[in-house]
Amino acid sequence: MDLAYIPSPSTGVINLGPIPLRGYAFCIIIGVFVAVWFGNKRWVARGGRSGTVADIAVWAVPFGLVGGRLYHVITDYQLYFSEGENWVDAFKIWQGGLGIWGAVALGAVGAWIGCRRRGIPLPAWADALAPGLALAQACGRWGNWFNQELYGKATDLPWALKISEGPNRVAGTYHPTFLYESLWCIGAALLVIWADRRFKLGHGRVFALYVAAYCAGRAWIEYMRVDEAHHILGLRLNVWTALIVFVLAVAYFVISAKLRPGREEIVEPGAAEEAAEAAKTGDAEGVESAEADTDSGNAEDSKADASAGDDDAAAKKDAAARKDVAAKTDAGPESDVDSKSAEAAVTTLEKNDTAEAAKNG
Repeated sequence: MDLAYIPSPSTGVINLGPIPLRGYAFCIIIGVFVAVWFGNKRWVARGGRSGTVADIAVWAVPFGLVGGRLYHVITDYQLYFSEGENWVDAFKIWQGGLGIWGAVALGAVGAWIGCRRRGIPLPAWADALAPGLALAQACGRWGNWFNQELYGKATDLPWALKISEGPNRVAGTYHPTFLYESLWCIGAALLVIWADRRFKLGHGRVFALYVAAYCAGRAWIEYMRVDEAHHILGLRLNVWTALIVFVLAVAYFVISAKLRPGREEIVEPGAAEEAAEAAKTGDAEGVESAEADTDSGNAEDSKADASAGDDDAAAKKDAAARKDVAAKTDAGPESDVDSKSAEAAVTTLEKNDTAEAAKNG
């Protein structure tokens, strides 16, 4: 009895009325979004324009999907062209089956076309996209979980993947190779990001490092799988492909470092000038705003000064009036007129004091 395992979904499709929502397709779409979003952030940080990565992805993604499907159909042709199989199934990409090798190869052709149209170097664009592409693979591998495919050898480990009975599969618990590869891709992305920041990689070496790191993990993960595959000298075809591509990636990394050390200073012509112009415009607007604030402040200060001047004049007038009252009061009873005038002045001052107190209150 298995005490713990990773369950598989009972179905990889949810029907929303007449529209089927497929988990495999969702994983691919999410992966593409992550790759473009993160690639754009890295491209802008390197001095490129925002949106360039997405514009080139419009070319790269369709080419990559076609290349990935072609590689899968060619290397597993028996699934579609053997006796009793329906060749039309070769076009049903939603049922699973994308070869990363074909996706990267033909996707690079589409990216090259897009880069030429924008006048930017393909290696620089690939460097910006590399870690995002690894994260996209990490998302895409969960599509195999929805389809209950590409699992490994039987195991009773706590993290074993439970597979149900179905076409071309036997119920049981197996190594979750989809999960192994997903986690490996995340680790490869983190490695690439760290190495790029630490060593300032450029001229395609970030992408080469990603390819080498992925191939190193794919080789041992592929060796664990139990699905049908062609073998050469006792090894699965994809294991040989991973080993060969790994050697090519390392060779490119070493040779490129000797021929073109450092990183590109300009990745997209005109982008730096546009950024500088935008910053200059922003500074000018800031200066105008500061001047407007200063003028407003000066006007307020002038108004306050005028008010203070009026208060000073009123205070002086009030003091003079009080002095006059005191003088007339001290004159004594000799002058009844002056006495009455003094009393009237005192009353007026008292009224003024009361009004001023009410105003201040």
